[in-house]
Amino acid sequence: MSHRVLCPPGWKPPVGYANGIEATGRLVFIAGQVGWTAEQVFESEDLVPQFEQALKNVLAVLAEAGGRPEHICRITAFCCDKQAYVAARPELGRVWRALMGKHFPCMSMIFVSDLVDRPGMIELEATAVIPA
Repeated sequence: MSHRVLCPPGWKPPVGYANGIEATGRLVFIAGQVGWTAEQVFESEDLVPQFEQALKNVLAVLAEAGGRPEHICRITAFCCDKQAYVAARPELGRVWRALMGKHFPCMSMIFVSDLVDRPGMIELEATAVIPA
């Protein structure tokens, strides 16, 4: 992998994300993915199953470019329910580890009032760099 996690000297290491990543290679931009199936059907209205499906969708798009989870450099998450997110963090962590292992890219979590696709609770967009 041709990337380097950036953490300025003296900074406390972040937990569950990276402050920055330097990477070289082929850029892949992945549009916001919600927690629906390939047929655009939500199988659950709950946050954790939607998060799992949305992350699987991100990884499926990335795989089309020949990428793997460790090539993701940035994920932005948009979530409609802060309380549900905070309560589900242990479960979300288990899902993350099952799909992403111990790879923690730069991440932002933004809480929003609604998503276009109902009953969507979370949307994930990503940027990856696949080594040359």
